Amino acid sequence: MLDVTAPTPKPRVIAGETHDWELVIGMEVHAQVASNAKLFSGASTRFGAEPNSNVAFVDAGMPGMLPVINEFCVAQAVRTGLGLNAEIHLKSAFDRKNYFYPDLPQGYQISQLYHPIVGEGEVLVELGDGTARVVRIERIHLEQDAGKSIHDMDPSMSFVDLNRTGVALMEIVSRPDIRGPEEAAAYIVKLRQIMRYLGTCDGNMQNGNLRADVNVSVCRPGQYEKYQETQDFGHLGTRCEIKNMNSMRFIQAAIDFEARRQIALLERGEAVVQETRLYDPDRGETRSMRSKEEAHDYRYFPDPDLLPLEIEQGWVDEIAAGLPELPDAKKARFVDEFGLSDYDARVLTADTDAAAYFEAVADASGNGKASANWVINNLFGRLKEDEREIEDSPMTPAQLASILRLIEAGDISGKIAKDLFEIVYAEGGDPAEIVDVRGLRQVTDTGAIEAAVDEIMAANPTQVEKAKDNPKLAGWFVGQVMKATGGKANPAVVNQIVAGKLAG
Repeated sequence: MLDVTAPTPKPRVIAGETHDWELVIGMEVHAQVASNAKLFSGASTRFGAEPNSNVAFVDAGMPGMLPVINEFCVAQAVRTGLGLNAEIHLKSAFDRKNYFYPDLPQGYQISQLYHPIVGEGEVLVELGDGTARVVRIERIHLEQDAGKSIHDMDPSMSFVDLNRTGVALMEIVSRPDIRGPEEAAAYIVKLRQIMRYLGTCDGNMQNGNLRADVNVSVCRPGQYEKYQETQDFGHLGTRCEIKNMNSMRFIQAAIDFEARRQIALLERGEAVVQETRLYDPDRGETRSMRSKEEAHDYRYFPDPDLLPLEIEQGWVDEIAAGLPELPDAKKARFVDEFGLSDYDARVLTADTDAAAYFEAVADASGNGKASANWVINNLFGRLKEDEREIEDSPMTPAQLASILRLIEAGDISGKIAKDLFEIVYAEGGDPAEIVDVRGLRQVTDTGAIEAAVDEIMAANPTQVEKAKDNPKLAGWFVGQVMKATGGKANPAVVNQIVAGKLAG
């Protein structure tokens, strides 16, 4: 079972030239709401559309156009909050965040600063060493995304694509509970997994549907514990924000570089300047983007075009009643119901489609452990070779379950099962029919097996004498019989007959 620690973990310690330092990380994850329409307009959110083709008058900032809240996006935010064990605020409000956006025609972003829709929650993050951490969520608020500026199409001009403008985002803000690069990546993985289970965000980082701003600071050992006691952020050191990270590998590399950069500054007696930075993956370093703004720099004020958002508890309860089984609960059930190891259950529940596939195989075959073994070791490996996802598997759960039932019944051996797996994967068909048509059924006739054993022993008298003196050599005869029968002989029966012959 996992060793759960919350919320004071073992920190990542980095040795400087003169002192040891500890990492402190907080994250602001921007998750695109899975919705066909934008947050305040009916324009499409389809990815890959022609530039500026998914733009309504509201998105374009046309005079007199008023935003209208998308109820489905609100429901998706509530679902996410419930999935993160968070408090749902029945009353929230939207604010205008004012600063220059070349790709946001309004000239401001509609967000939620003072009254977010979701309050405090938590995420259980599983780490590679078998431990798990509870990372606290401070808030989740809804806001609209900006468009995209394109600078590499012309040497003297920039282009703007407003298709993303107004797309609904959930900003998920953590407490500074994360203590290392690997833990930061694991946190993103878990958030993504939960939202994919909930259907509230597809988690596609390549398309920009999930990206993170990473706040990094360093402090001397013992300072984090003082912060926990006092909630005084002054103990944690000056933080710098690394903007728009959309790769687990780059997130870890950026944190490691930024921490060492700050340590070098502090040990030279220089101050860390609070600022927003970008990560350059080609150089493996962060670089300054702009000074870090505070809330007052954005001149937030309540959006006059939107009334406070009020929802009813009954509606929240209805959404809660429709939540699916979430990853932690599913993993615990797989361990309890199918007798799986914690590792196997974690692998199988990492993705909703993989979990559903496994469970269908286990239910149809009646053997959870064997199903897990074949799905993880055989099917996943084969899919990886073909660069396919589980939902595109050419082998159905029913076909794999049929193979497992043939093994359980003794109709085929393990070796034949692997050959049969490849046939069904490549060609399809009913495994039981393939076994009969191609003569793959396991030989259990003791008379036929005994005849094969006698023939091999008669042809190898020297080996027989050696095996009588050393019973460990009996395996050679078993292998020869299996080879002679094309792997069709029942291995248990062969072992029993060989042992009897040698003992006699």
